[in-house]
Amino acid sequence: MEVRHKKTTRIDSPLVLSEEDCSVLRDGLKVRFGQNVHRHRGLDWADVEARIAANPSAMSSLNAMEQSGGEPDVAGYDSTTDEFFFIDCSKETPKGRVSVCYDRAGLESRKEHRPTTSAIDMAAEMRIDLMTEAEYASLQELGEFDLKTSSWLKTPPELRGLGGAIYGERRYGRVFVGHNGAQSYFGVRGFRGILRV
Repeated sequence: MEVRHKKTTRIDSPLVLSEEDCSVLRDGLKVRFGQNVHRHRGLDWADVEARIAANPSAMSSLNAMEQSGGEPDVAGYDSTTDEFFFIDCSKETPKGRVSVCYDRAGLESRKEHRPTTSAIDMAAEMRIDLMTEAEYASLQELGEFDLKTSSWLKTPPELRGLGGAIYGERRYGRVFVGHNGAQSYFGVRGFRGILRV
């Protein structure tokens, strides 16, 4: 699914969508929701739509996820927090988020050939979180993702403090979690996000 938007304006960073853009985005998300029932069994689109329609910030984040190639879809509901959560379900890591270091500290530690941003910075701008290792494992139970790419994952502070960051990928029919220096970046590595609404 490709969602096109005609008018967007920036105010302090978040994108403010026109009513037309919001309608187009909601329609596209509804189609994806209906085509992938296995990701959200027992959930009703009307409930999800009411929640995001009432939340301009969520619409802005979903638009950013969509426009950067994430193909966000509902992946569940947390009854303890009363939140639906959307995750990036693109087959490969989102194309608009590749070639980024893990975080700002990693980026600034590079002496040369610095990328323009980091996964953590980009996620903060989009107002989403990087997937944790557990969330990534849950995603991989819904299908096969990152067969040719990899995705930075939210790295626990105790690991990040040692200088590295973790990423996930699927190879040879198995899901792997590996590590690299947080300053590294690759044309086939981006990050997958999660948005709670």
